[in-house]
Amino acid sequence: MDFLRYISLAYLTIGVGLVIGCSGSAAPIKPPLPPSKSDLVLLGSAALCERQVEFLKKHPIVSHTSKDWGSGQELTIPLNNSASHGEESYFFDEDGVLVGALFTFPKGLDLDPYPVLRRTLSQLKPSVEFYLNVAQLETRTNMESSALLETGDEKSTTQYLVIGLNEHPVLLQASFTIDPYVRLFSPYRREFLDRLRNPAGGKGGQKMESQGTEDKEPFSSLQQFARGQAAQLAYCGDKNYDVAADAYQKAIASGFTNQVWLAEARHKLGVTWLVKGQFEKAKAELQQSLALRPNTPEVLNNLGTVQVKLGDRAAGIRLFEKAVTLRPNYALARFNLAEASESTNPKRAISEYETYLALVEGIPEEEARVAYAKDRVKALKQ
Repeated sequence: MDFLRYISLAYLTIGVGLVIGCSGSAAPIKPPLPPSKSDLVLLGSAALCERQVEFLKKHPIVSHTSKDWGSGQELTIPLNNSASHGEESYFFDEDGVLVGALFTFPKGLDLDPYPVLRRTLSQLKPSVEFYLNVAQLETRTNMESSALLETGDEKSTTQYLVIGLNEHPVLLQASFTIDPYVRLFSPYRREFLDRLRNPAGGKGGQKMESQGTEDKEPFSSLQQFARGQAAQLAYCGDKNYDVAADAYQKAIASGFTNQVWLAEARHKLGVTWLVKGQFEKAKAELQQSLALRPNTPEVLNNLGTVQVKLGDRAAGIRLFEKAVTLRPNYALARFNLAEASESTNPKRAISEYETYLALVEGIPEEEARVAYAKDRVKALKQ
């Protein structure tokens, strides 16, 4: 049974018009992309979302080493075999999809020959600052100020760790990830810090102090959560709700230290069950999410959608009403409330449709639903 009509990365649409909200905004707004041009080609022999079997055709087993990366695999090309003249690590999820790549330069890569990248970095604002004593650098021996700069495109994030940003920039690391996995490459993760302290191919490593609190969420939980997001939102190929359901269940079983993470994992699992038509399972997960994090408009909206699917339209309406009370500009819940109210309160339905139309005016992603809402208003007024 086909429940999907209108799809976007920000939310999912079910059935005729019921909308599953997965974002915090009233409607999706795409921010402008940051500068990202580079004349330093690192990810040239591979591409994010590439299958591991294809990667191995270009990189025979004698050229790299392999080790576990949580439930996936990390393939490492050492310095002496690397075209980039750095240590290259490629990260594959348990489904054999390339979700990230990391290039480490223990002695630093002078960016003087790369004016385009230097220009890009000068336009970016550091997201994190570090203090490094980089023992292996030939030109620097004292404590160095460094910066992590982020850029990317609609579905991926590129990070550059640079010292001497404002004077003579030297690259220590560059990472490329699809967005759901970027947290696993965060400087607040111990795994990231350890790579900087003890890079392969050198002695002594780099003494490093980060600003901020270390992220101590279990690696396996975050990895499965990211796998679920990537599958649910089609970061690599088509949406795969079977993989999403498997991943979110594994993330929940692995556990989180922060209840907000657990609540969101249950929320996303509930959305996945809803799309798969398993409404009782969806209801159970969404209720558990609300128990952990009450009064979350997106979860209320999605649970309302489930209740309507289960035949309890009155319960669905109450949940939609609560969602728009908490967030009056929540266009998706307004639309759902309008549709659910048509048979019992046509005047309310007209009002909610008109509010929805005002909220999403000028948003291209809403064109199909806008046309539907206008047709319903016209019909209800006759």
